[in-house]
Amino acid sequence: MDVYYTYNYATAGWMILQAFPLIASPTMMVTMLSPEVRETTPLEAYFSRSLGLCIITLGVLSVLLSGSIPLTSSFSDPASGLEDPVAPYALPTMMVTATYHGAVAFFCYMMWNDTGIFAFAIPTLIGTALAAVGVWCVLFASSDGKLSRKTGADKRTSGFPFKNVEADKKRTGKKAL
Repeated sequence: MDVYYTYNYATAGWMILQAFPLIASPTMMVTMLSPEVRETTPLEAYFSRSLGLCIITLGVLSVLLSGSIPLTSSFSDPASGLEDPVAPYALPTMMVTATYHGAVAFFCYMMWNDTGIFAFAIPTLIGTALAAVGVWCVLFASSDGKLSRKTGADKRTSGFPFKNVEADKKRTGKKAL
């Protein structure tokens, strides 16, 4: 499986895992956040469940917009060079989710630093890892490269600071020194 699709499925899984306690038990969430144990108000329960459903929606959208589940009935010709109609929003979705993971990781780190509660370290580490993989995918996995049909090598590479003697031999037809 490609790193890009793994990132999108991990994003969706992490978001669903975060949303489940918000939907299942708003009372537990209020009890963990409040210094005194009390019953939740209807407004707190509404906001907790709404936030949980919103997080699940974002996770599902990240998978749908990644192109791993085709939403069209036709497929494009990859040799045509046109934009992929199956996943035209794949890169923007990945940038938004990577930013989301980075922001949540930063927030959890600040909470961990401020309160000293180790429970904030887990989302800090997972969010940082997902943000790093997302940034890596944006930087390196989003371009197709210019691959040679004959050799399979990337045409954008240069010979600096080392020369490619084998390629020079094939190009000029001469023997290397």
